[in-house]
Amino acid sequence: MNAHPKPVEELIDPKLLRRVYGAFATGVTVVTVGGQNPHAMTANSFTAVSLDPALVLVCVERNAIMHRALLDGRNFGVSVLASDQEEVALYFADRRRPLGAAQFEYGTWRTGEHTGAPLLEGAVAHLECELWRAYDGGDHTIFLGRLLALERHVDDDGLLFLCGKFRGLDQLPAKVTT
Repeated sequence: MNAHPKPVEELIDPKLLRRVYGAFATGVTVVTVGGQNPHAMTANSFTAVSLDPALVLVCVERNAIMHRALLDGRNFGVSVLASDQEEVALYFADRRRPLGAAQFEYGTWRTGEHTGAPLLEGAVAHLECELWRAYDGGDHTIFLGRLLALERHVDDDGLLFLCGKFRGLDQLPAKVTT
C-alpha cells in the first residue's frame, strides 16, 4: 500500500476538468473598479451569496490585474451583460486590450454613484459593492462584496456561457455536446 498517494489534482485531466466545469451554465458579467487606475474584467464566476446581509461573490485569478485592483480599490461594480453583449464580454476577456482608462473607450459607461466604478450601459443589471471579505480559492481569490446599490434595467435575458460558448436563452440547443 502506498503511504503517500498522489494528490487528486495530479490525477485529474485539466482539459476534462474545464469541460466538466463548462457544462454548468453561468451568467456573464463585467466587473469594474474606478479611481486612478480603473480596470474591467469579464467574469462568469459571479453569483449571489446571501440576502441578509446582501452579498455577492466573484472569483478572480491571483495573477490577474483585477486581483490587485480589487484589493487596492475596495469598491467595485458589476454589470450583468445582456444577451446581445457578447462582443463586450470578449473584449474585456482579452488580455491584449488597452489598460487603464483607455479600455473604457469601448462601450458606453456611467460612473456608479456609490463606488465610482464604471457601469456599462445596456446591461440588464448593475450592482455596486464594497469588498467585504476575501478568501483563498486555490489559484483564485474568492471576493465577497456587500451590496451598496443595485438596479435592474433592460427587460432582456442575460448573456450565458455554456460549454465554452456565449449564448442567449433562445440559442440554447435541445442537447448540448461537449
